[in-house]
Amino acid sequence: MMKNVSDTGRVGASDIGALRAAMRGEVLAPDEPGYDDARRVWNATADRRPGLIARCADVSDVQRALGFAVERDLPVAVRGGGHSVAGFSTCDGGVVVDLGPMRAVSVDAVARVARVEAGATGADVDRATQEHGLATTLGIVSTTGIAGLTLGGGIGWLMRKHGLACDNLLSVDLVTADGRLVTASADENQDLFWAVKGGGGNFGIVTSFEYRLHPVGPTVYGGSMAFAREHRRAVLEAYRELTRGAPDDLTTYAAMTAGPDGAPVAAVAACYAGDPADGARLLDPIKAAVGEPLLDGLGPLTYLEQQSRMDAAYPRGQYHYWRSCFLDDLTDPVIDVLVDCASDIQAPPALELIVEHMGGAIAAGDGAFAHREASFDVLIAANWIEPADEDRCVAWARSTAAALEPYSRGGYVNYEPDADGAHVPASFGDRLARLAAVKSHYDPRNVFRLNQNVAPAG
Repeated sequence: MMKNVSDTGRVGASDIGALRAAMRGEVLAPDEPGYDDARRVWNATADRRPGLIARCADVSDVQRALGFAVERDLPVAVRGGGHSVAGFSTCDGGVVVDLGPMRAVSVDAVARVARVEAGATGADVDRATQEHGLATTLGIVSTTGIAGLTLGGGIGWLMRKHGLACDNLLSVDLVTADGRLVTASADENQDLFWAVKGGGGNFGIVTSFEYRLHPVGPTVYGGSMAFAREHRRAVLEAYRELTRGAPDDLTTYAAMTAGPDGAPVAAVAACYAGDPADGARLLDPIKAAVGEPLLDGLGPLTYLEQQSRMDAAYPRGQYHYWRSCFLDDLTDPVIDVLVDCASDIQAPPALELIVEHMGGAIAAGDGAFAHREASFDVLIAANWIEPADEDRCVAWARSTAAALEPYSRGGYVNYEPDADGAHVPASFGDRLARLAAVKSHYDPRNVFRLNQNVAPAG
């Protein structure tokens, strides 16, 4: 299993009682009712036992729970939606600052702005914003928490037209390591604002996000189509041709995965944020190049359906190990690697290679997200149900990442596993020195180290 965080101290019953009396929210200790359910996160490989779980009701609760941990030199894990692939949202022996109860979403439809508490999921935000025909870039699984997603960048269906989730930030409220509540925006604490746009949870606990919204929906052209496994190369080549001339309104993924019956397939998934009739015109050439799909689920659908259609494929409680790499181009040698590594795909377990088309508005964004010039990102996803499959799945993901490494410009923070900092230099690239300087100002003791960790400068 993934490496656990060491227990640096024991939490006494009297201390827990004092914290419980001071907080509005719930405080759960081991062996208490509700603890076992509360400690479980989305990725079952992160099977850990915190010293306590502070389920925060407001910002004051966050400050009290953080202060409790810092005073006792306990590890601090911050949990929003609990969807962290690497398991950063929990720890052994320390304090989980659980923002899950803080899920309020308020929308100013006239100003096209949403203010969202850090425990909200993508589904919470989509429901509230779509009431006004508005949306912002979030992930492709709507049960994902918006906090970790946004802080790591935020890849999603609107990214080529409207930028990453972090590019749509207008401000954040954040509790620093010393317990202060600060606001970061383009006008206030600009260095911190730059850092949280792709730098992960290194700088504090963000308690609320303010997002820019855009007119989207209620109907988009989206969904997916799947072809037989022998068409993998043809699908990737047709996908490459599609992406070379795609307008920014179109975001597409190509996937080497398994179909509903477990048989391997090559799939293309899409979301066209413009006129649905134009979406069909853009995607039909793939069918002409490859042939009739086994399954054709492309068509008009609501934006809420588009955002949630992948939820069932990634339920809570399964095991996951992911890797990733950003690419400048989908060259013939890269396609050779993808086709070769896809030969092991057969469900169960669910091994997947997903090529995500970047570019468009992403390149114009600012912030710590380091790979704005990349044309593609490849998600190497090993997902399994039976613990006995772990070694085989992890080995496949690592060998695939190694095969793609000669073509890679680094990985995506939100996909990379906990590997004792091994992926940090490539993930942050030339932003790392500036991030370390910001870290030294806001968290010189590295309290917030359960993440793709940036060490404080000096």
